[in-house]
Amino acid sequence: QVQLVESGGGLVQPGGSLRLSCAASGFTFNLYAMTWVRRAPGEGLEWVSDIGNGDETTRYADSVKGRFTISRDNAKNTVYLQMNSLKPEDTALYYCAKGRGTSATIQYLEKGQGTQVTVSS
Repeated sequence: QVQLVESGGGLVQPGGSLRLSCAASGFTFNLYAMTWVRRAPGEGLEWVSDIGNGDETTRYADSVKGRFTISRDNAKNTVYLQMNSLKPEDTALYYCAKGRGTSATIQYLEKGQGTQVTVSS
């Protein structure tokens, strides 16, 4: 079955950086786009970024554009999210998800358990 295991979250000061990783198994990783989404406390699921299966296309939410970078290593079945210039409003539980979706459909993508990112001084 599909397994997605996120790691790399933690507590960081505003302006700091974190690199999230998502190790995937149970499916042919290089055939699927991958997505990062997040859920802030008391908020709904928010699409953050996605990447094509061959690393040829990347997309970002306006709120993270220029600060976050998505990448993948198909040899390691892993997708990454490099997060720089972090802001308190980036505080959320971050999930990776198999495939791509719209704001309306990301809730239906298979996701991992998430990794917590807290940005606070």
